[in-house]
Amino acid sequence: MAHSLSAKKRVRQNAKRRTINRARKSRVKTQIKHFEAAVASGDVEAASEQYGVVVRKLDKTAATSTMHKRTVARKKSRLAKQLNSLTAKQG
Repeated sequence: MAHSLSAKKRVRQNAKRRTINRARKSRVKTQIKHFEAAVASGDVEAASEQYGVVVRKLDKTAATSTMHKRTVARKKSRLAKQLNSLTAKQG
């Protein structure tokens, strides 16, 4: 257990940041699930709309250092690959 005042404050700050970061990651995962559901249904319009939403969420998450920028880039690339394969099937 922390003894000094600064260590106690650090514990409080870390707990607060942890909840915020977990909420952000959870929101991103939810958006990715929505995108993958749109891809599975074969709806290109809905999938491209969801892709835009996911990319915005991922970029905001990377900007706040909740997720590393290269992790975000990798996720965006994989989602774009799914969207491109769906549009290729439709076209």
